[in-house]
Amino acid sequence: MALGDSTRLTEDTLRERLMGARWILSAAAAGLAVASWFGAIEPSAAFLIAALVASAALLPARRRPVAAALARFSGEPRPAPRQEERLPALVRALPDPALLLDARGTVLAANAGAVGLLASVRVGDPVSFAVRVPEVLEALRAAAADGRPRRIEFAERVPIDRWLRADIVPIRPGLVREGAPTEAVLLGFVDLTPQRRVEQMRVDFIANASHELRTPLASLSGFIETLQGPARNDANARERFLKIMGEQARRMSRLIDDLLSLSRIELNAHLRPEAEVDLVSVISHVRDALGPLGRERGVEISFDHPAPPVNVRGDRDELIRVFENLVENALKYGGSGGRIEIGIAREGADAVVAVRDYGPGIAPEHVPRLTERFYRVDTAHSREQGGTGLGLAIVKHIVARHRGRLGIESVPGAGSTFSVRLASAAADDKKK
Repeated sequence: MALGDSTRLTEDTLRERLMGARWILSAAAAGLAVASWFGAIEPSAAFLIAALVASAALLPARRRPVAAALARFSGEPRPAPRQEERLPALVRALPDPALLLDARGTVLAANAGAVGLLASVRVGDPVSFAVRVPEVLEALRAAAADGRPRRIEFAERVPIDRWLRADIVPIRPGLVREGAPTEAVLLGFVDLTPQRRVEQMRVDFIANASHELRTPLASLSGFIETLQGPARNDANARERFLKIMGEQARRMSRLIDDLLSLSRIELNAHLRPEAEVDLVSVISHVRDALGPLGRERGVEISFDHPAPPVNVRGDRDELIRVFENLVENALKYGGSGGRIEIGIAREGADAVVAVRDYGPGIAPEHVPRLTERFYRVDTAHSREQGGTGLGLAIVKHIVARHRGRLGIESVPGAGSTFSVRLASAAADDKKK
């Protein structure tokens, strides 16, 4: 503040106080005259009452808290919040992820859903820092320019497959006035992932099930026709055919069970489990459950682990399914080595479980495709062992849902090692 401004302020304040004092004296004199005329009150009391009334009238509104409280108590309406205050509050109250942008694309407000969906979104940053989809950014520019709403569907592949819809609604001054320039843009997101996964699962089920079920169904039909015809009275053929028919029926049952399990896992792939699970307990359960199968095949299953617990965030039943599939595969295809080693190791903030067999190993050209549905290195041997071709696909999808990594290492003639890397529960807690 300049010196001249300070002097002027002092003079104005002094003038205001002098005028106030003159007003108080005038009111007091009037009060004294009235009191003397009627003799109702003492002159000193009249002077005091007149001075209090006059000083209260002179105080500005911000210095009269009692008057303000009385006004609130009397039910006088408060001033309505301005539009620039209402819009961010409205966006933050929306249940679906939403951002409020200005006409240039700067983020003015973001609700909790948007922060969860777009981890890098920040108020005051350009929206392009958080949304890196060219179609959405172009639609935002077009909507801000012509004032027309847009709807864009797009897919994200990192960190997981996800389908989203962006609803872009320009906001004009007054919210409804046509022809006014765009003042802000509301960008909302709808997660289409569950719907798309259901559609994809339906297509995959029809294609895969029709292919895999055709062979056992053809076998059953052929044996039934044979038993009804030439082998009707052949007891030996009947016993042999019924045994094969039972195996084919069980194979179809396993196939349907695996397909349904895979469908359920894929449906929830975007939801990470949050329960705390001890991997030592999970592996111990798997070893006890598959121990009889190992003894039947003459395979020793060893388990080496650090002091328990080794906790991760996950779904216990799904993790049991992962390691059951890995150990069972090792028994079926690597059991000729006579032993299987299961180990748990802590590596930094991760827990790594490795299942190693000493069987014939896998050729390098097959390793990248092992987790594909219905992919088999040796189709005939796999079917003889009761495999459906879906075991490793189930393992891959469960590990992906747990935000982990599946590793496969194999040397022909020296066995194979399947490893699962998961973040420890303590590391997840620190990130949160």
